[in-house]
Formats: sequence, C-alpha cells, structure tokens
Amino acid sequence: MARTPERPRLEPLPPRQWPPEMRDALAALDPPDRRHPRPVREGRPKGLNALGTFARYPALTRAYHTFNGHVLFASTLSPRQRELLVLRVAVLRDCEYEHAQHSVLAQDAGLSPEEVARVAEGPSAPGWSPLERAMLAAADELVGEAAISDGTWAALADELDERQLMDLVFTVGAYEILAMAFRSFGVQLDDDLR
Repeated sequence: MARTPERPRLEPLPPRQWPPEMRDALAALDPPDRRHPRPVREGRPKGLNALGTFARYPALTRAYHTFNGHVLFASTLSPRQRELLVLRVAVLRDCEYEHAQHSVLAQDAGLSPEEVARVAEGPSAPGWSPLERAMLAAADELVGEAAISDGTWAALADELDERQLMDLVFTVGAYEILAMAFRSFGVQLDDDLR
C-alpha cells in the first residue's frame, strides 16, 4: 500500500490567506434539514491543515461540504453509527488524519476510547451489537468490493430502513473519498490533533 507522503504535496493555506469564497464553502457544511448538533468546538482540534488544503479550491470544497454536511448533520444514522463507519474507513485506508479527527468526534458521539480502539479489530471483535457488527462488515465490503454482500445487507435491513441503508453507503463513500484526498495530498496531522 502506498504510504502517505511525509510532507504535504499541497501546502495548506493559513486562514488569513483563504480566498473569500471559502466562507461559502464552509457554510455548505450546515444543511437546512439538520438532525444532529454541531460538534463542540472549544478546546477541540480545528482541522486547519485539512481546511487549509481545501482552501486551495473553494468551489470543489463547497460541493464536497454540501454532501458531507448531510452525512455529518442530516443523516438518518445516529452520530455513533456514523462515527463507527468513518473510523472503520480510516483504519482500512490507513488514513491517520481522518482517524485522529474522528476519534475525537466518536467520543463526542458516545463511543468509549476502548470502542474507538476496537474499531481497528473490525466486525469480528467481541463487544459489538449485531447491528454494529453488520455496519462494520458493510464498511469492509464497500471498501474492499464496492458492494455489500447479501448476508450483510439482510442483517442491516433487519434494523435499518431504506434511508438509513442509503446513508450508510454514502457515509462510507464520503470518507473513502476523503481518505484518498488526505493521503494523496499529504495532509499532515495538525499539532492540536497529535
């Protein structure tokens, strides 16, 4: 597997250099049909290396943030379910930045530090509910095969409705894209994420 570059391939812009269009790109994260609260911001990692990289292309950032705003704040999945999926993608794609940022968000969503660590063991690790096991298996299958198997789909469909099933697939996809971007662009961990 290709390693994440040790230096940024696209140097993040410091906030004072962000173009004015970045304001609209950031606002796109806030969907009109919000179901879930915004995360606590004070004393938390700011994600400036990721945002500073995105600031190089505000139009693309706005488009992605519109999609990701739904995944983060309007999804029919619970925040805990979303974070299980995001962390599993980060583990499978060896995306240190995504994993570090979402380890914080996962704890806000109710995952214990032990559960966050256990995500790396995958769906066969003891302690997951049947639904969580199926969700982790779905993430593995989507990342590995780009499709959920019949058995995993049946286990998911026993507890999730159609919209939740769709949100699951799109959540994995959103963070698969982000892992590709972070690793390809060489986005480095911010000091407040270490």
